[in-house]
Amino acid sequence: MLNFITGGVCAAQGFRAGGIHVGVKTHAAWKKDVALIVSDEDCACAAVYTKNAVKAAHIHVDKRHLADGKARAAVINSGNANACAPMGEENAERVCAAAGKALGCRPEDVVVAATGVIGQTLNVAVIEQGMPELCAAAHTAAGSDAAAHAIMTTDTVKKELAVETVIGGKTVRMGGIAKGSGMIHPNMGTMLCFLTTDCAISSEMIKSALLETVQVSFNRISVDGDTSTNDTCCVLANGLAGNPVITEKGPDYDAFVEALRALCVELAKKMASDGEGATHLITCTVTGAGSEQSAETVAKSVIGSALTKAAIFGADANWGRVLCAMGYSGEDFNPDKVDVAFQSQAGSVQVCAKGRGLDFDEDLAKRVLTEHDVTIAITMGEGDSSCTCWGCDLTYEYVKINGDYRT
Repeated sequence: MLNFITGGVCAAQGFRAGGIHVGVKTHAAWKKDVALIVSDEDCACAAVYTKNAVKAAHIHVDKRHLADGKARAAVINSGNANACAPMGEENAERVCAAAGKALGCRPEDVVVAATGVIGQTLNVAVIEQGMPELCAAAHTAAGSDAAAHAIMTTDTVKKELAVETVIGGKTVRMGGIAKGSGMIHPNMGTMLCFLTTDCAISSEMIKSALLETVQVSFNRISVDGDTSTNDTCCVLANGLAGNPVITEKGPDYDAFVEALRALCVELAKKMASDGEGATHLITCTVTGAGSEQSAETVAKSVIGSALTKAAIFGADANWGRVLCAMGYSGEDFNPDKVDVAFQSQAGSVQVCAKGRGLDFDEDLAKRVLTEHDVTIAITMGEGDSSCTCWGCDLTYEYVKINGDYRT
């Protein structure tokens, strides 16, 4: 049975974490700005990255370090993206070298990530100087909480979860921390996510599981349509749960994917809900599609629509925005078969049937759309496939946050 538990990245056996302030964020000396996650044992490790052609320096470094599918630790800084920056890869390697020296492992067994302002030289010296303190601060009690806070930029809440399940007769735990609030769009966003598990699984199978999971979680959210330069999702597995090693697809692999998917979907929803300036989490469910891919394309188009997002912000049941976004999604469908309803804890109101508007209770619609969690339910009438994607509304505060993000 799958259960959500506490502990974040420290829920799994043999993992420690921590976060401290070293000075990457010079404007806020009280904010943690570097995080560490480390395992007592070597880990099978896999990662996926942004599809943006412009990539942060750490991505190139991590691809080299993970060529063997192994890692021991991860170091993440906030306040500086180390993207399009002078000496970017050199500075990323220096972070790995400092961590390797302090932890007693090879620099190549350290993965690194960064988030923050693009184009500015990373003050790597303060990270190097603070590395011994960071490693000493890594522990299992409050470590995940500290690490989760250290990777935040414009996030308003930390994003931390863990799950527990049974695989191969053994209790297996996995946990994660993530950051992401703006520059979030399908195919990853300004998001960083680090996942840990004590499951015994091969490097090949953990990579396969991660690719499957990202497609139906982080790649199904959107905040603002901007795909970032720094997106990274990394998972480490140290095998301390003692289950038979998963080396091929089968029941144990399926159980692993189920737990990983549950974890990542909830972390993805936390990102969408915490979109910069957001006041609503928007869930778009598409049913009756000709294929899952078709349903996903339509749902992504709807959650990415600036006009739809603005309508939800204003609690305006403007369902025409929804059909418009469906129409330019690129999918071939018959608009005369489409039904649309808005749903929340306040109730449900159908606003469109067979592509035509309905008379509906505007007061009820306003109450439905005033709730924080709002669902746009679309039925296409084309088949029996479905998909769910998540986004947020577009508010005045989003412009304020991004109007002076660098300065």
